[in-house]
Amino acid sequence: MHKIAVAGTGYVGLVAGVCFAEMGHQVTCVDIDKDKVKLMESGVSPIYEEGLQELMQKNYAEGRIQYTTDYKSAYKDADAVFLGVGTPEKPDGSADLSYIATVARQVAESVEKDCLVVVKSTVPVGTNDKVEQFIQDFLVNDVNVEVASNPEFLAQGSAVHDTLHAERIILGTETEWAENVLKEIYKPFNLPIVSVNRRSAEMIKYASNDFLALKISYMNDIANLCELVGADIQDVAKGMSYDERIGSKFLNAGIGFGGSCFPKDTQALDYLAQQNGYELKTVKAAIDINKEQKTVLYKKASNRLITFNGLKVAVLGLTFKPGTDDLREAPSLENVPLLLEQGADIFAFDPVGAENFAKVFPEGKNGKGTITYVENVEEALKDANVCFVFTEWGDVKALTPEQYKNLMRTSLVYDGRNVYDVKEMKGAGVEYHSIGREPGQRELSAKERNHELQTT
Repeated sequence: MHKIAVAGTGYVGLVAGVCFAEMGHQVTCVDIDKDKVKLMESGVSPIYEEGLQELMQKNYAEGRIQYTTDYKSAYKDADAVFLGVGTPEKPDGSADLSYIATVARQVAESVEKDCLVVVKSTVPVGTNDKVEQFIQDFLVNDVNVEVASNPEFLAQGSAVHDTLHAERIILGTETEWAENVLKEIYKPFNLPIVSVNRRSAEMIKYASNDFLALKISYMNDIANLCELVGADIQDVAKGMSYDERIGSKFLNAGIGFGGSCFPKDTQALDYLAQQNGYELKTVKAAIDINKEQKTVLYKKASNRLITFNGLKVAVLGLTFKPGTDDLREAPSLENVPLLLEQGADIFAFDPVGAENFAKVFPEGKNGKGTITYVENVEEALKDANVCFVFTEWGDVKALTPEQYKNLMRTSLVYDGRNVYDVKEMKGAGVEYHSIGREPGQRELSAKERNHELQTT
């Protein structure tokens, strides 16, 4: 077993550290936030992720994981230091590598034995070469420090499972020694390993994420066309899914992708291409489609209604996907401000994301409208004039068409995740709008255009 230090306790770092400990390694997780460290020492996870808090408590009690702000003691005698710090997107689409540089210098000034520095953070191709040179520039002791790339492919909401049961482990190294160290660390996982050079490993991460983003954007584009020609996107997706060349995953149409990876990684790869004098037309198209898709339901509703002013608007789901409290690039962040600007009185439900959302939009008056956070879906729907579904949480999926009809003042529902059956919703008397399943949706009838919702 190895002594491992992990820099950063976000989704990447904390999940990796806990899973390394679960596999028997001795792990020290490093973070600059003292309050966060105390929280983790008390057994509380700073992020919502299924199964993570239980493993934190188990491995802390068994002495295989600890948390600290003292990076010098954590790095000085580590066999490997994994970097899981953030690489946020800059305004121009490039990745901000300042956190990577800070940790690299800390490692260089702290290590007292031969050490492998492993970059798990998503970084532009060639970054690991720079990190290794940066460490050499600031190295204090006469020791061997090499850098490897080990990108993660976890999905938020299933991060622990994805780490312990990964489809493959990508190892990007330049020497046999570095490759062997990483293989030994991952041996207890008993997972397929793909060994490549560092730059290939960095590109695998971007190429994989951006391919999935392309797939999602393609299906959303097809869904929009389906509405115009009278096809049903779910039937289309089902027909496509039987083709093993295409597969069945990432074929669900909706209101765009969000989260910490796809938006940032498409922008970063587009920026990298531009810097090298190349245009990635497919990736640029995915970026453009996703931007438009996030507000497609708001635009539909705006065409249907005269105004949102004074209307009670139910918002079901705030996070970018179920199973996480992460709001990054969530469709709610695009749509809620538009609704508030129109004077809507929003009643929002999310089982884990409301607290984070309230940091951006505090409860009460916001601009021309108001926002109230509720404990359950029924409270959000009670006497509502219109409802938007942004996240397909279990509580949302469990709602019946009859509940929408009976609870809402006017049962007008805009579903961004295609949760419900169109015929069942229509049969219950719900005016139901979704993505890619309604022929002629963009050509509203005169009756629809003139119809006004009752206000409370």
